[in-house]
Amino acid sequence: MKEKRLSSILFIIVFLCGSTSMAFRQRPQPCNHLVFYFHDVIYNGENAGNATSAIVAAPSWGNLTILSRLSRFGDMVIFDDPITSDNNLHSPPVGRAQGMYFYDKKEIFTAWLAFSFVLNSTNHKGTINFAGADPLLNKTRDISVIGGTGDFFMARGMATLSTDAIEGEVYFRLRVDINLYECY
Repeated sequence: MKEKRLSSILFIIVFLCGSTSMAFRQRPQPCNHLVFYFHDVIYNGENAGNATSAIVAAPSWGNLTILSRLSRFGDMVIFDDPITSDNNLHSPPVGRAQGMYFYDKKEIFTAWLAFSFVLNSTNHKGTINFAGADPLLNKTRDISVIGGTGDFFMARGMATLSTDAIEGEVYFRLRVDINLYECY
C-alpha cells in the first residue's frame, strides 16, 4: 500500500514538473525575417497590358473578367505578380509572386492561397513557398511557409499577410511579413 501511494506521488510530481517546464518554454526566435509587398492587377477585359493575374475558373453565374459579387465564392485566380521591397508598384521588383488563390466560402469573404515567391535579386536568390487560408476581413492573417530553394532551402515558418491597398476590383497590394524558423 505504501509503495503504491509513493509511486502515485512520484508520478504526480514528475507530471507537474514536466507540465510546469512546458508552460515556461519560450517561443523560438526566427532565424530570418523578411518583408515584401506583392501587387496583384486582375485582368478585367480592358487591362491586358498591365494585368498580372486572371480569373481562370468561375461558378456558372460568374464570368472570367469580373469577380463574382459578394463573397466571390467559386472564383479561382492565377497570378504572376511583381514583388517589391516597399509598397510602390513602380519600385524595381525583387522577384515574382506566382501561384493561385480561390474564394472558398459563400457566407464570408475568404480565400485559400498557394504560391511561391521567386526571388532573383542581389540580396536573395531562390524560392519561398506558402500555403494556407486567408480570411480577408481580418486585419492580419497568418499562412504557413512550407519550403523553399536556394537561399531559402527547406525553409519553414510563418508569413503574416495584411492588405496594404485596394483599388476597386482591379488592384490590391499585400504586405507579407515573413518569419522563418528553420534556416539552412
